[in-house]
Amino acid sequence: MNCIIIDDEATARAIIGQLCSKVASLNILEEFPNAIQAIKYLNQNEVDLIFLDIHMPDFTGFDFIETLKNPPKIVLTTSDANFAIQAFEYDCIVDYLVKPITPERFQKAIQKAEAVKSVVKPKGDANKVETSSGNDLYVNIDRRLIKIDIPSIYLVEAKGDYIHVKTEDKNYTVHSTLKKIEEKLPDSLFLKVHRSYIINVDKIIDIEDNSVLIKKDVIPVSRSNRPELMKRLNLL
Repeated sequence: MNCIIIDDEATARAIIGQLCSKVASLNILEEFPNAIQAIKYLNQNEVDLIFLDIHMPDFTGFDFIETLKNPPKIVLTTSDANFAIQAFEYDCIVDYLVKPITPERFQKAIQKAEAVKSVVKPKGDANKVETSSGNDLYVNIDRRLIKIDIPSIYLVEAKGDYIHVKTEDKNYTVHSTLKKIEEKLPDSLFLKVHRSYIINVDKIIDIEDNSVLIKKDVIPVSRSNRPELMKRLNLL
């Protein structure tokens, strides 16, 4: 796998480079002290894997990921263990390594990255969003196509490799991404208010600060998505 290293600490880059040199399947293309230089490189080059530090001046690892339209596989490398849950909201992140990184733990991360590259899911074997037609959305669950009435959906939540679709009558867990289901839901009803949530705007009960209440769910609204939400509301 062709890979790059992004870390503002030269020592950290050297350590990761040394670990990579002991794995025959890894080929280090470049290393960067900041995310800005890496973005410029990725605009002209393709890589399979990125070793990415979270805490960097001005531009964090998560900020960097948000700029990528089609991010490659990413292994986070950090001295802070507090962002592990947040990290796995991103489908592209395959592992989370806390410094100091041992060779054994590094090898496990590479095995995960290689497994993601080679996995082939049998057709119809995973729960996934299949198609939508009119007011209906079809999801593939245990090799059965289940029809969901789109207006009945009030919330879609991303959880790792799965999404939770909550409706007036029933909830569904589907192997898919928020992006895929967003493409199949009508813009007139639905809005992505956070990288992990899509809401049915008609189902909003209350709005307070940077959150909305739908049913009994309190949903965070990101700063970047709040202006669009306010535009969609019929304000007095």
